[in-house]
Amino acid sequence: MRIGTMITYSGGFAETVAEVADLERAGLDIIFMAEAYSFDAVSQLGYLAAKTTRVQLASGIFQIYTRTPSLMAMTAAGLDYVSDGRFVLGIGASGPQVIEGFHGVPYNAPLGRTRELVDICRQVWRREPVRHDGKYYQIPLPPEKGTGLGKPLKIINHPVRERIPIVIAALGPKNVALTAEIAEGWQPVFYNPERANDVWGEALAKGKVARDPALGDLEIYASPALAIGDDVDHLLDLVKPTLALYIGGMGARGKNFYNDLACRYGYEAEAKVIQDLYLDGKKDQAAAAVPDELVRAISLIGPEGYVRERVAAFAESGATTLNVKFLAPRFGGAGGAAREASRHRRRVRPARMRPGHR
Repeated sequence: MRIGTMITYSGGFAETVAEVADLERAGLDIIFMAEAYSFDAVSQLGYLAAKTTRVQLASGIFQIYTRTPSLMAMTAAGLDYVSDGRFVLGIGASGPQVIEGFHGVPYNAPLGRTRELVDICRQVWRREPVRHDGKYYQIPLPPEKGTGLGKPLKIINHPVRERIPIVIAALGPKNVALTAEIAEGWQPVFYNPERANDVWGEALAKGKVARDPALGDLEIYASPALAIGDDVDHLLDLVKPTLALYIGGMGARGKNFYNDLACRYGYEAEAKVIQDLYLDGKKDQAAAAVPDELVRAISLIGPEGYVRERVAAFAESGATTLNVKFLAPRFGGAGGAAREASRHRRRVRPARMRPGHR
């Protein structure tokens, strides 16, 4: 089992590099850089690539609507080049607020667009002249839609690898099934190891039936918050505002993927209360309404023995990477996060693993 973390996009580049350098020395395996509506992630990932030597660097996530498939492939190939083959392409659909509200692009057909984008990316990395006649992307553009002067082109540079790992952030059953079919990795959100099979097991099994064996086993990147100690229960409250934001505010009533997930986890009544409070502008009350039980289920917060048991539960459920959110920096900056990473690594290695997982 590997350890990773998500780097915030709200801080400065120099501060982020200092933190990542400490985390790399502590043994972290992978760093995800978010891209929402702050600075772009590509700039920071390229900067990080020049300042690190071992840790993998991943986008978490590039939104499928904001770059053409060919540009997505070019960007991934460039980041893989400057990092000497350490890049992982994390992609996802994001949501209507960001895609339509910030980019002004219609949020539609995420499944079909994802499948076609992945196919085009892999053509680019193999240095094939790109040809794609799909429902959402046509390359070259047919004469009736353009000038008729376009012809199939291949990327000029030679990518470091002809298959850059792709990790897809997915929640819904159809999207999860697609991910299990075509991607190297899956990044679920708010992953509850005890309920994961109930919520996603059927979708994962369906996708794996059509999976190309050349892709290998599906990597699962869970994202728990982490704090180890005998007196850390108060840190549960640090997770609740994020849960309230997503369950309550990331979508309208009836159109919120994260609210739907909370309901599928068995928190229908609580999810409704959180959403009502959040959409009424009562964000603090919405956070207070998030159940401790839900936070505990998706986190690694507690004494050493408890955290060890929870790590084993994540491993048993199929998670192969714990992409943790360190709560330690609140008490010591990047150095605190690095120390927590080092402590956590000693707990991850003995965890029970399913056969075939590293």
